[in-house]
Amino acid sequence: MFITPMNQVNSINDLSKITDSTTGNSTNKTDGFKNIFNQAIDNVKQTEDNLAKQQYAFVTGQSDDTHTLGIAASEAQMAVDLLVSLRNKALDSYNELMRINL
Repeated sequence: MFITPMNQVNSINDLSKITDSTTGNSTNKTDGFKNIFNQAIDNVKQTEDNLAKQQYAFVTGQSDDTHTLGIAASEAQMAVDLLVSLRNKALDSYNELMRINL
């Protein structure tokens, strides 16, 4: 396990860019935040598709395993709950930042 050293921030413009010390690539902070939401949205899409496939297989008689159907439904619900929680936390953070007096 490697501990990433902290870098000194000299100006506010330095906050817009961060450097990944393992690859040396410079990335925008908002890209990382956006990627978290994109992954959560993709996860919701994948679990919803899996649930639809499981439901179709069960209804058409291709599968008689009700356990996988229940598991797929639970996974889809948890993915949606995670996305909603992320959204709520992001909105709470935004509202808190807006209350700060500069």
